[in-house]
Amino acid sequence: MKATAAPVESFACLIVDDDQAFAAMAAEVVRAAGAVVTQAHDLAGARKAAQQPFDLVLLDNHLPDGKGYEFFDQISRRNPNAPIVMITGAPDLGEAVTLTRNGLFEYLTKPISIAALAACLSRVKMRLHARQTPENPTEWLGDSPAMREVGQFLRQAAKHAASTVLLTGETGTGKDLAARVLHQLSYPGGNAPFIAVNCAALPGEMFESELFGAERGAYTGAEKKRGGLAAAAAHGTLFLDEIGEVPLASQAKLLRLLEAREFRPLGSTETQPFTGRFAAATNKNLAEEVKAGRFREDLLYRFDVFSIELPPLRQRRADIPALAEILLGQLVKKYGRSRLLLTPEDVGRLLAHDFPGNVRELRNVLERSLLKTEDDAKWLALDVNWLNRAAAARIAKPPEPPAPVTTSEEPLPPERNLPAIEAQEYRLIRDALREANGGIRRAATKLGMSPQALLRRLEKWPELRVN
Repeated sequence: MKATAAPVESFACLIVDDDQAFAAMAAEVVRAAGAVVTQAHDLAGARKAAQQPFDLVLLDNHLPDGKGYEFFDQISRRNPNAPIVMITGAPDLGEAVTLTRNGLFEYLTKPISIAALAACLSRVKMRLHARQTPENPTEWLGDSPAMREVGQFLRQAAKHAASTVLLTGETGTGKDLAARVLHQLSYPGGNAPFIAVNCAALPGEMFESELFGAERGAYTGAEKKRGGLAAAAAHGTLFLDEIGEVPLASQAKLLRLLEAREFRPLGSTETQPFTGRFAAATNKNLAEEVKAGRFREDLLYRFDVFSIELPPLRQRRADIPALAEILLGQLVKKYGRSRLLLTPEDVGRLLAHDFPGNVRELRNVLERSLLKTEDDAKWLALDVNWLNRAAAARIAKPPEPPAPVTTSEEPLPPERNLPAIEAQEYRLIRDALREANGGIRRAATKLGMSPQALLRRLEKWPELRVN
């Protein structure tokens, strides 16, 4: 099958893997995401297939006639804008770092689950979409006022590459996506590396060597010099996801990296500079973690320079209909089904649900419903019973716009005409500032937000400042 460069809706993918069972599984997942797939099972076949252009390449590193590592330069030169994902059952951190510096999109280790591969493809499609519309990568975040504000903050932060950005919010609110959008805005050329580190997945004893690298003989089993992830991200973005999970013993090393913007590989006497951007994400209240003795206060101040809070889905319900349509479109492709639609009543049910699991929960209920819908149906049979159990039988029709809320004790400024949620936030901030005698940090801690987030709200409501 010949592959031709294609738009995101139908993109061309080359899969190079000698494990034909895995290649078949990967091809099925990639086709479900909208790809036209070409397969090769050795380097010779890959070189022949590479005469055609591709939008995505999944490349196994260990092939019968050589290593995918050796083929990387050829395929990346022929397809300079195509994300290349290296797949291996025997990971080599040194190779991973070198490839990442040279533009590798992602490095996956076998065994790879369908869910992990699908998540990778979601990030690939975001890259492909951003390539087509680089002028506005923030459109991926959503079009509700809350997410447009997030996009505005990301654009502002992108102007200052030396600033550290902390992304906060509940699980599933899109912090990883926001970090990648920030990276695109900061480095619009698309050539800078984006290195994501899941801090929760790094054991404490490996944290320093994985992040900073290690010299040969630095520890038992270190048979050769290893590059670290900080070096790989030196001219791009180092994204520290789940930053609240970094072991306390490792936080001092991380503090030095942020303060001095330099690091020293394990076992080395020489420091290396870091010239890129730091971004971090957490679903924890780091101020509370400091109180509990699990997070260093000085490290919190270093991270909390430019803080952006990602709102939960229940606070940006306007995004739900479009998100549901996008997710349902992905699911019908995944399961090889014909197009399904949501009834207006079911859209109303989704709008009324709080979605404590955010976008992940929305996808879950749509997938659950799809599997219960008849094959020849045109409308999705939404699992209303599940929604009712999860949300205590909320009303089916979309909620009416809430009326402005005031209090008899102290009416809100009438010209603001605040909706219910903002009015409640207004009163909480007012009361917290009064109890803190105007202290921004104390009030922010009481409210469970960062001082920067509180200051942004006070720009909107300056009368709340306590003189």
